[in-house]
Amino acid sequence: MTAPSADLLEKPAGRIRWIVCALLFAAVALSYVDRLVLPTLKPELQARYGWSEQGYADLAIAFQAAYGISYVLFGRFVDRVGAKIGYAVAVTIWTIGHVAHVLFTSAGGMIWARLPLAIGEAGAFPAALAAANEWFPQRERALAIGIFNAGSNVGAILTPLIVPAIAVTFGWRMAFVATGALTVVWLAAWLIFYRSPRVHRRVTTGELRWIESDPVPPARPVAWRTLLRLRQTWAYMLARFMIDPIWWTFLFWLPDFFNRQYGVKMLDFGPPLVAVYVLADVGSVAGGWASSRLLARGASPNRARKTAMAGCAVFALPIIFAAQAPGLWWAVLAIGMACACHQGFSANVYAIPGDLFPRGMGGSVVGLGGLAGAVGGMLMAKFAGAILAGVGSYGPIFMIAGCAYFAALLVVHLLIPHYAPVDRERLP
Repeated sequence: MTAPSADLLEKPAGRIRWIVCALLFAAVALSYVDRLVLPTLKPELQARYGWSEQGYADLAIAFQAAYGISYVLFGRFVDRVGAKIGYAVAVTIWTIGHVAHVLFTSAGGMIWARLPLAIGEAGAFPAALAAANEWFPQRERALAIGIFNAGSNVGAILTPLIVPAIAVTFGWRMAFVATGALTVVWLAAWLIFYRSPRVHRRVTTGELRWIESDPVPPARPVAWRTLLRLRQTWAYMLARFMIDPIWWTFLFWLPDFFNRQYGVKMLDFGPPLVAVYVLADVGSVAGGWASSRLLARGASPNRARKTAMAGCAVFALPIIFAAQAPGLWWAVLAIGMACACHQGFSANVYAIPGDLFPRGMGGSVVGLGGLAGAVGGMLMAKFAGAILAGVGSYGPIFMIAGCAYFAALLVVHLLIPHYAPVDRERLP
């Protein structure tokens, strides 16, 4: 028997799915805190232990390489074991790596801690998306993704606010220990609370019917070569390849831009960075809400997702002029809008695996997309370094950032013009 369509059901009184979403939000925020502790402490550690710029660059490259490769492996792993175990394993690995930073003082030594951190954090989004696919019908899925994806911005805001205070008061090693302890608390809450909807004791009958209103075929893993023959896979991979590098650029280069362009010192980075990432949070939720709203009004998934992505692409365009902004806060506004549009665009791109692929395939597709995004990120980092060394201006970098979302939307539309789901029965 097929489940009734969500269009025929009233929203249930139960809210357990939103508690799950809150847990995912917290996990994403903690992953970004743990990821950014080392960059935040870089000036002190570099001065104290004599790190070279090349040594620190090697840390970043090693992280992204391990992250990209592990994204693929974790995607398949999550398909096999499910969201609960997949997320628990990911958090355990990244917490071990995160706390292990205290054992090293050289940039080369830190790589040994950075690798397990990257491997574990690579499992975060495949597991989070698997949980969203399990707990939310299609019409709410992009909104849920937008909400928990906003945790990345909260993590980016909290890190420069709390980590320096901990490091100054208790020493730099305690910054890793204290933030690692938070992920241990989250892991305990996840293991205690998370269950699939059908076996969760606190889920009402009405909420379960709502969650299961989209037909969900049984999981069946598919060979990599089969996935790579599908247009839907390449649409997702190429979109991630084009947009992920823009986010990595914002994440790692904004302090340098504010310093170069407007003379902002390290102790003054807080207000502009907080403003940028607050706007990014708004965009993350708004982008998911927009397509979910269109779906609720009867729009097709094709129209809803692409309309939301098109709107984000339009409002990201002012980033092109950020390098010529007449003042700091005009630049903050342009960059903040671009970050908001990136997060809104991402919420709808991240919905593609759940929308178009049967259960048991989505995690693998997410993994391939993560690899593509990491490769794009490494290429963009090389490009940014060359441009800043040769031209000395962020203009070309922001030009690419402004055009990337239209390019990604065009690729998605050309490859999947009708947003057609994969027919599992026709796969080899």
